[in-house]
Amino acid sequence: MARASRASVRLSSASLVHLGAPRLADILIEAGAGNANLKRRLRLELAAELGPAALAMEINKRLVALEAARTRVSWRKRGELIADLETHRRMTVERLAPDAPGEALVVLVRWFDLYSGLVARVKDTKGELLATFEAGAPELFRIAGSAEQEALRELLDAMRRRPHDYGRWIAAAGDDVDAGLASTLLDGLDAEVRKTPAGRLLIRSLADRAQALDLWLSLIPPEQARSPDVAADIARRLLAADRTTEARAALEAALTSSRSKRRWAFGGRHQDLDAPRLTPAWETAAIALLDAEGRGEEAQALRWSLFERDLSALALRDYLSRLPDFDDVEALDRAFAHAAAAADFDAAMRLFMDWPAHREAANLVLARPREARKASLMARDWASRLAQRFPEAASVLAD
Repeated sequence: MARASRASVRLSSASLVHLGAPRLADILIEAGAGNANLKRRLRLELAAELGPAALAMEINKRLVALEAARTRVSWRKRGELIADLETHRRMTVERLAPDAPGEALVVLVRWFDLYSGLVARVKDTKGELLATFEAGAPELFRIAGSAEQEALRELLDAMRRRPHDYGRWIAAAGDDVDAGLASTLLDGLDAEVRKTPAGRLLIRSLADRAQALDLWLSLIPPEQARSPDVAADIARRLLAADRTTEARAALEAALTSSRSKRRWAFGGRHQDLDAPRLTPAWETAAIALLDAEGRGEEAQALRWSLFERDLSALALRDYLSRLPDFDDVEALDRAFAHAAAAADFDAAMRLFMDWPAHREAANLVLARPREARKASLMARDWASRLAQRFPEAASVLAD
């Protein structure tokens, strides 16, 4: 008797079709008897065949049950719950939204409303529940962008009730909250929302997406604006809007009264490499400001100073990219000579290996073998990368 082909018993849509609808239906009923999530999925699929209204009703029925539940969910049941949530979100997005975006938005708002209640009763040490809701945020705002005004009112009401959560969903959605939608939502939120810190953060997130710079600026507390990273963010946005004077004021707000720090921040011939440093973001914004003010030579001097201090490949590439042809070759030689003589062996090696400048890296190892043998956790990686062309240096690093 001939043996059946192995291909005939492989599970795939094409092979299962041959079982026929009646047999498959029996198998699904049998499987669903012991799998609550599968049973719900089958009901959703049947409802979808009846139309958007029936599907929305079936999804809402389950969301109401989840909202009313009070029992705690153990880590053993967490995966089952998350699969249930994802199934209902997927059916809303894939089956309901194409035919009824407004209805889909209302259902999704109710789905997101579950979050605060679930957090209180689900053991979620790995953050899987939060990740599930963050994954759904782009879909929420994509659908909101095509929904009618009536459905948007449901979203606005939810934002008023839970500004903290919606600030998080807006951040998770990213560019899916487009400028037009953000402006519409801002117009729909009244002044009451701004009376709480969470509400102000929500408005600020929407203002960011709507590119409403002045509104965004007005919502940053003065003490926060003096933080170097926040000052850099403010300056970057102001420079993009060609508001150079305001950008300088924003950066200077993060400076102390230290004169050495001010010289360091904005270039000049008296930079002090031992002065207290600000953050990389602030320093990058300071360089961009000098360029915007037409002070290109000072910007270049600051780029070089940053390289000398940090042996930063990024600062060096930025510096070299602005030099005329052939001048960059001489400057690179000077930079490598500076790195080879630097006190920080690991920083010099990182620069040479990442550039890549493997010959210079090998020469550094051979010139400073004692430091090479005490090199960082990257030493083995460096040794393997140098082994073929520079085995002697690789051997020193591997000791």
